[in-house]
Amino acid sequence: MSDVDDPRSMKERMLAGDWYVADDAELEEAYFRAVDLTTAYNATTAREKDRRSELLRELLGAVGEDTAIRPPLQVDYGTQIRVGARTFANFGLVALDVAEIVIGDDVQIGPNVQLLTPIHPLESGPRRDKWEAAKPITIGDNVWLGGGVIVCPGVTIGADTVVGAGAVVTKDLPAGVLALGNPARVVRDLD
Repeated sequence: MSDVDDPRSMKERMLAGDWYVADDAELEEAYFRAVDLTTAYNATTAREKDRRSELLRELLGAVGEDTAIRPPLQVDYGTQIRVGARTFANFGLVALDVAEIVIGDDVQIGPNVQLLTPIHPLESGPRRDKWEAAKPITIGDNVWLGGGVIVCPGVTIGADTVVGAGAVVTKDLPAGVLALGNPARVVRDLD
């Protein structure tokens, strides 16, 4: 995994989707920035709608109009998260954006949902040496993720799909279906 001839920074390697080590000073600073902003965001009250919006726009890569994310929110960097218009995320969203996370328009996200892009080596040596990589997550328009859903690295969920509470999505889901379970599987088409 280590390539001593690779001239790229660890951040450049991370953004390219390649193996990298996160204890790089540039990545650490980006993480601290995200922690500072999420701490401020999570400390706001429901009455501070304008302040929440301002902090969210500073933290995330893009935020659509009339989108609401209820605190607490946890991210790795924030800058690799793009959220469409009119999307709602309930309490406790964890969005680990080592790779890009794209959330469409009109998405409903239940409480305690996890969007997890990082992957780690199966081999013990590189894992002990803290190598990691990531795969992007894409959530289509008008998707509903029930409470406690976990979306794994590299997954795309098609538009208009519903994922039942507690499901673990390990593979892509097509548009317009209901998926349940661990691992999540399609149980029927939705009209």
